[in-house]
Amino acid sequence: MYKIGVIGTGFIATGLVNLIEQHPSYQLTHILTRTDVNNRDDFPNNKLLTNNLQDLIDNSDLIVECSGDVIYATESIEKILDADIPVVTMNSEFHITTGSYFVNKGLVTEAEGDQPGALAALHEEAIDMGFKPLVYANIKGFLNHNPELEEMKYWANRSNISLPMVTSFTDGTKIQIEQTLIANGLKASIAQEGLIGLPYDDMTLGGNILASKAKNIGSPISDYLLSTKLPAGVFLVAEHHPNQKGALNYLKLGDGPYYILDRTFHLCHLEIIKTIKRVLAGGGVLLDNSASPRVSVASIAKRDLKAGTKIKKGIGSFDVRGIAINIKENKNHVPIGLLEDITLSRDVKAGERITFDDIEMPNNRAVEIWKEIIKTI
Repeated sequence: MYKIGVIGTGFIATGLVNLIEQHPSYQLTHILTRTDVNNRDDFPNNKLLTNNLQDLIDNSDLIVECSGDVIYATESIEKILDADIPVVTMNSEFHITTGSYFVNKGLVTEAEGDQPGALAALHEEAIDMGFKPLVYANIKGFLNHNPELEEMKYWANRSNISLPMVTSFTDGTKIQIEQTLIANGLKASIAQEGLIGLPYDDMTLGGNILASKAKNIGSPISDYLLSTKLPAGVFLVAEHHPNQKGALNYLKLGDGPYYILDRTFHLCHLEIIKTIKRVLAGGGVLLDNSASPRVSVASIAKRDLKAGTKIKKGIGSFDVRGIAINIKENKNHVPIGLLEDITLSRDVKAGERITFDDIEMPNNRAVEIWKEIIKTI
């Protein structure tokens, strides 16, 4: 029986712990948390909670990282990989910030369940069937770049999800992060900064428009549709060899030249099990940020910010949000995953991008790693 450790005690970790404890092939050993384990009585298995990373490493054949915290995940994963333990994540924020540094330093992969993992799995299936993907598309139901605090508190309480996470979903930061991971991991591009985000309720129509844009720039693209009517899932737009045109038409995929392959659900923690099984069976990485990323997520101000403003955490903030950008043209941008416990050293206007020249920030391992990554680009 394989021993599984978990990092995190939020929504994803809670659901995963419940699932692993019911699974006949896996034994849950330790759950790493930064909270006081002596004051926790709200978790599915409190006796397995620990504050000691080494205990987790010593008692795990595989570790699932789902803290949602870039700096914490970076420090933890580095030590886990040093111990030659494979890591499965549901933490696209980590991947697009420091994940590239670890690509050749051990096995670390994003899991199925969130949209990037679902797209990566769909990509593998499509390639096996002879399709040539042009568009890797997410489906987003709602977008408000600058939501109000009270509105976000309401939805956080209703959904039992943290306030920063709900805010990052709403203001678009999360989808920019997810599609950046897809762009880097599946060797795609972005058609424009901040993505296109077509407001279409018709997947085929919107997908064909995005496919045309991909053909125009000569590269597959990572993007999304904005729709309250489409299901909460992902889809590919792909081409195929002309000798399959008649068969694909008969099989209800239409007359081409672009074909839609969709996956109209993603089940978060429930699907992590599939990637755990993949890794333990020797199946390797499903999705990472690649060793040479081309796309990052920059931080832009939601409102006018004065010098001296302190930002505790950029992702899910009411001060900034994230947009996908090409790194080569923006090497001094601050990745939103690094924007933690910083102080602005100058005034920043609403809509302006925050650079390293604009902030004072503590040094940490994630910052050091980003500086190593940027040297290679």
